[in-house]
Amino acid sequence: MNDPTILPQPAALTKALIAAESVTPARGAVFDVLEAMLVPLGFTIDRFVSGGAPDGPVENMLAVRGTGGPHFAFAGHVDVVPAGTGWTAGPFDPVVRGDMLYGRGAVDMKGAIGAFVAAAATIQPRGTLSLVITGDEEGPAIHGTRALIERMAARDLKPDLCLVGEPTSVNRLGDMIKIGRRGSVNIWIDVAGRQGHVAYPHLADNPIPRLIAALSEIGGVVLDDGTDWFQPSNIEVTDLHVGNGATNIIPAMASARLSIRFNDRHRGADLGERIAAIVHRHAPEATVRPVVSGEAFLTEPGPFSSMIGDAIEAATGLRPELSTSGGTSDARFLSRLCPVVEFGLLNATMHKGDEAVAIADLVALAEIYRDIIRRALA
Repeated sequence: MNDPTILPQPAALTKALIAAESVTPARGAVFDVLEAMLVPLGFTIDRFVSGGAPDGPVENMLAVRGTGGPHFAFAGHVDVVPAGTGWTAGPFDPVVRGDMLYGRGAVDMKGAIGAFVAAAATIQPRGTLSLVITGDEEGPAIHGTRALIERMAARDLKPDLCLVGEPTSVNRLGDMIKIGRRGSVNIWIDVAGRQGHVAYPHLADNPIPRLIAALSEIGGVVLDDGTDWFQPSNIEVTDLHVGNGATNIIPAMASARLSIRFNDRHRGADLGERIAAIVHRHAPEATVRPVVSGEAFLTEPGPFSSMIGDAIEAATGLRPELSTSGGTSDARFLSRLCPVVEFGLLNATMHKGDEAVAIADLVALAEIYRDIIRRALA
């Protein structure tokens, strides 16, 4: 870029969104900026706040243009992770250096939102076009997209297709799209004992051996060998805690936490019950508390993924890989409504210091999104 003060529309929109600081949960200013972009394009805006402490309040936005079918939705989030360290300039003071735009959210995922708004500004197809935007994707995700889904149901709005603008590209824009994600369940295990002096073990009850025995059996569990589209499910011990500061005391409690990432051969609740059964064989009085943050989903390869692939190939000459890799996203909720595919920018710098996006990629992404809207609402 010869003059960093004159930016293509997708980059200028992205820059404005970055400048509106919105560490999760996002509220207020960033939604004001987005609303100001969308209203002149003919979108009606529905902003609402959901939830309260400790997970909120969270602001969400449903922007809709047009009526009737078909209905194509773009979903995303304006909240970002905390800035952290490693910044050359202020994380919320977006700056252009060379051909790159720097700032927290440039990749994840204000850049995709800016590109989609730029795409929507240049096309007026038939049917309904909507943006489903939350301020709570990087946080607990309790009062965000799930609340938006309830809001859409109350308004009798149901998309036929949904594109989530998460950063899915790896080495080059358009080299990968996500057609599914593994599910996630975290499980807290507490094994109670009876505290006592180590010299008198018959007067105490040590919970640690029972917890270790349960974890040993869990460690031998093979959930599956993967599927055509998913890697094998895995169970990981993510925390062990006793908190015993004394060398001569048998502790009264031993705790552990597990994280299971699972494919579409499983359901989170079933996995929680399976783990509980193992724990209770070794420690019948233990408490086991599973929390499912999302179920696995798969949008089978077909017309929707092919349509996105065609638009990417037309703009870049690249045919994207179909993948289910990576962590969770709000697509896990939206998949209940309609077929969902994720496609967005390069993910190399997301959540890092000096998060940055190539301006050329923002322009190309807007072109691809424009083509996808045209194809979806033809």
